Amino acid sequence: MSRERAVPGRGPSRRGLMGGGATALAALTVAGLGTGRAVAADQVTGRAGAVPWEPVPVPEQVPVTERQVPVVGDGSLWCWDTGGSGEAVVLLHPGSGSGESWPYQQPVFARAGFRTIGYSRRGSYRSVAGNQAEADTASGDLHTLADHLGLDRFHLAATGGGGAVAVDYALSHPDRLRSLTVSSSVVGITDTDYAQLSASLRPAPFSELPVEVQELGPSYRGGNPAGVTAWQAINARSRAGDGFTQASANKVTWAALESITLPVQLITSDADLYTPPSVQRLIAQHLHNVETHVISEAGHNPHWEQPAAWNRVLTSFLDRH
Repeated sequence: MSRERAVPGRGPSRRGLMGGGATALAALTVAGLGTGRAVAADQVTGRAGAVPWEPVPVPEQVPVTERQVPVVGDGSLWCWDTGGSGEAVVLLHPGSGSGESWPYQQPVFARAGFRTIGYSRRGSYRSVAGNQAEADTASGDLHTLADHLGLDRFHLAATGGGGAVAVDYALSHPDRLRSLTVSSSVVGITDTDYAQLSASLRPAPFSELPVEVQELGPSYRGGNPAGVTAWQAINARSRAGDGFTQASANKVTWAALESITLPVQLITSDADLYTPPSVQRLIAQHLHNVETHVISEAGHNPHWEQPAAWNRVLTSFLDRH
């Protein structure tokens, strides 16, 4: 049974996240919109003399309604929903995070007129994993969530491990999406050449490094220790479901990507160790209606490390689609 209540915006406290963001002058690179061929863009930097890590507070969160949405196999998804009559945007968290990962986005998109929704996948913060043998795919769970919330067509924005779920959903239910944004994600491509490339970028002992070294860029770790601590706390709370895995509904291949006709936006960062700009360009070559962005001085979590830049490119994209 769904449980619903209106609550103030949840997640990390405003005080705990002071300094966790970036300035509005965060740099980004924009590549071409169009034909499925990525365009290498020149780096665009902030104005001379800008301080890249001047601390900024987390925005005041808007009130949300929280729900526990039941999913197949005795699981449930914790989600929050700002409500409103605007077009819906669903935020899909990285594997290192949860529905708590979006304090820099929740009020920004809601005040821009979007019904903004975030949730934790099975086993992550406040969601119930349920019976793995009976569980649906992660994209199937998203479809259940969308139906439960009464979403017709919506925007889907995902980062990290959420990107693979988002692409899987786009392949299964393209009629339900207005647009697709995938940020800093390897997107689950199974072709041998891509698997070999990924392995060469992150050889052993990469997986043994501290998670913040794997996922946060050196500029952010060096310049914003308070933000690193807040990110680590969200990561620690998200790990209850470690070991719970869900299959994909589709085999994600280069050919499958080429079947997507939705407007797609790819975002990465100049210090992302999973999807550096060169890999993003490779992925973009297999998409038809795509634009790409590279955000400066960030690693695998630009939505957290440089939220002003990330929010700006996503809001612009949503407004155009």
